Amino acid sequence: MNAAPATVRDALAAARAQGVDRLDAQLLLALHIGRPRAWLIAHDDERLSPEVAQRFIDDVQRRADSVPLAYLLGEREFHGLMLRVTPDVLDPRPDTETLVDWALELLAQPAAPAAPEVVDLGTGSGAIALAIAHRHAAAQVTATDLSDAALAVARANGERLGLALQWARGSWWSAVPGRHFDLAVSNPPYIAGNDPHLAALQHEPLLALTPGGDGLDAIRAIVAGAPAALRPGAWLLIEHGWEQAEAVCTLLRDAGFEAVQTRADLAGRPRCSGGWRSAV
Repeated sequence: MNAAPATVRDALAAARAQGVDRLDAQLLLALHIGRPRAWLIAHDDERLSPEVAQRFIDDVQRRADSVPLAYLLGEREFHGLMLRVTPDVLDPRPDTETLVDWALELLAQPAAPAAPEVVDLGTGSGAIALAIAHRHAAAQVTATDLSDAALAVARANGERLGLALQWARGSWWSAVPGRHFDLAVSNPPYIAGNDPHLAALQHEPLLALTPGGDGLDAIRAIVAGAPAALRPGAWLLIEHGWEQAEAVCTLLRDAGFEAVQTRADLAGRPRCSGGWRSAV
């Protein structure tokens, strides 16, 4: 882009020329103008101040460089909650709602504890933990992360939403030593270290994307430590890559979990696997 766009119409056309999706461009422009997106449609001849136009141009160029829209907007809707996100945490994906839905289904079963203790390992923005706490008010939810910066984002989201959670820093189960839970959920890093898709995710925290190697090391650690941290009858639910379902299910069975199964994401791909810890 060269000259700053003069009107709303010019700005959206300039964004389109940069290959930025129309909806993304509208949301960014609405943010900078301080108006609802619907307003743009009815006022496409509205003139922009040079300052607004320049800020919009800068964000369009970042979006064209694959910076997640949520980082530019500063927020992302997840399971009915509006979360603030920063480059310190992953941009929450809609497919992760599959994990939340499964967890809520288990917590709603007649045999579930009245006040279940739930842990979210590697919480990031707090998306999973906060969604569970919001939808199942009786749940006592603890969210962990190795990153202080991520925990700060998650804690701020909890405070803004008025949801009381416990927060703990540490790597997987080491963040909650000696504690026992009725349900554990996790969306850990699972992308293989040599996966070419990592290049397109360069703006998100690498630690939250991949553990290196075949991508399963974090899941191995979570599964290995789970039997000692879960009460009899507790479930462990893990998000993973669509091609990793068989390997994750094998890990769960080898660790003694029963009723091992997989749930599909919005595109019908195997996305989450889990199992039940027997009383034996």
